[in-house]
Amino acid sequence: MENRKHIGIFGASGFGREVLPLVRKILSATDMVSFIEIEKQEEKINGIPVITYAEFMNISPAEKCAVIAIADGKIRRRIEAELDHDGVKIINVIADNVIIMDNVEIGCGAILTPFVTLTSNIRIGKSFHANLYSYVAHDCIIGDYVTFAPAVKCNGNVIIENHAYVGTGAMIKQGTPERPIVIGEGAVVGMGSVVTKSVKPGDVVFGCPAKSIKRG
Repeated sequence: MENRKHIGIFGASGFGREVLPLVRKILSATDMVSFIEIEKQEEKINGIPVITYAEFMNISPAEKCAVIAIADGKIRRRIEAELDHDGVKIINVIADNVIIMDNVEIGCGAILTPFVTLTSNIRIGKSFHANLYSYVAHDCIIGDYVTFAPAVKCNGNVIIENHAYVGTGAMIKQGTPERPIVIGEGAVVGMGSVVTKSVKPGDVVFGCPAKSIKRG
């Protein structure tokens, strides 16, 4: 039993349940998996036990690992700090059919769901979430705790700063090496928006072309 692991999935909402099958694929026969919730509403979800963080820490297999399946990047950061303090390893979860091409760097804590594509010469910070059918094209820089909802199209020469959220079906126009499109820290790009110019930190933008509807 020396190599036995217990993988905790933070968040038993819709995204957590979508991540569960990806986690199951990396389990060995002796590994355990649980959902971790602050307040348990159910004992099991999709056949998996729901436990508190205290219960997770009190179970003692050889190694504890965690996946943070929560869309809010600030909450991910808080959980990550607690896990780091407690010596819990944060792992990457990457679907089998994700395409990662050439010279791509990915930080710890990434969740890449089915049909995600990362092309070439891309740097991605920690705790990046890319949901179904999203892509990141060449020469992009993605910060920490960035979240892509499904079908986000991030074209080349784009910089996305920490804690930005990009909604379902949004498209970010390609920048240039001299003038990349920049999505500022904490900005939110609304569902279906087409971003044709840089977005200021903290702004919420929406529409085609995307315009600010709430200043940061």
